[in-house]
Amino acid sequence: MPEYGFALMGEEHPPERLVEMAVQAEAAGFDFAMLSDHYQPWTRVQGHGSNVWPVLGSVARATERITVGTAVVCPTMREHPALVAQAAATTARLLPGRFLLGLGSGGMLNEHITGAPWPPAGVRLEMLDEAVVLIRQLWEGKLVSHHGRHFTAVDAQLWGLPDAPPPVLIAASGVRAARLAGTRGDGLIATVPDHRLVDTFRAARGTDAPAYGWISVCWGLHPDDALATAHHHWPIAGLSGDLFQELRLPRHVEAATRHVRPQDIAEALVTGPDAGAYTARIHAFLNAGFTHVWLHQIGPDQEGFLKFWQEEVRPCLP
Repeated sequence: MPEYGFALMGEEHPPERLVEMAVQAEAAGFDFAMLSDHYQPWTRVQGHGSNVWPVLGSVARATERITVGTAVVCPTMREHPALVAQAAATTARLLPGRFLLGLGSGGMLNEHITGAPWPPAGVRLEMLDEAVVLIRQLWEGKLVSHHGRHFTAVDAQLWGLPDAPPPVLIAASGVRAARLAGTRGDGLIATVPDHRLVDTFRAARGTDAPAYGWISVCWGLHPDDALATAHHHWPIAGLSGDLFQELRLPRHVEAATRHVRPQDIAEALVTGPDAGAYTARIHAFLNAGFTHVWLHQIGPDQEGFLKFWQEEVRPCLP
């Protein structure tokens, strides 16, 4: 059976609110929650950029059942893979059997802040590949010295490991990254219901494995108000291509989205109170082979969406 999740967006909400939202998502019956990892928000309107690891620790203490993952951590520039391996191992102990480590190749908005050169997409995937190998080596608990093309680790050893390492999910927007997810990961993350990504991932893995799809929505009783909220808080839905990865600052994102119109948002997202539109978007992912789908409610009204989910959307899904 498919599983359904809820987005905890660190760009839009302060850390204490993210923890509260995780508790509410668990109470609403969601199977899992995915926490974004941003050093800074996409736009200044969003206004937040919490560190993902202490938030996960607080969520672990505040919840009992729900699985929690990262969507996604970049283990290559801002955070060295050896440190990600340690943080993830610690988090897996705090969330035994219910932590997922979602990884990706990153975007300039978050990763350029250390001053390292911003490499092209192909190199970023090479870095991610090497990083996952190093993380998995460290999770074996052995003393590791690694001298790779992109990373060095000297006399690194993790102590107090969890009983089992967390599953690694790898985000992909193209076939090459989907193939990497299959060869190095335990699951796939994607934001479009493209069966080619799922097929490539599973072919590379050689077996069935979970594929996670992310959908941004904006529920509201009044369609015009919901669309306005989505346009105000999430104008990046109107952007396309690889522009996301090449913008350095929130003000650059704002400049790039200046000409995004509400109608562009309406075409890209599900907004308003029609449960049928939400279930149709979810089914598009399920029909493409995704096994898990999580929803990102844009804007401040999380409680209204959770009630809508419980009463009108979830009963219509498998």
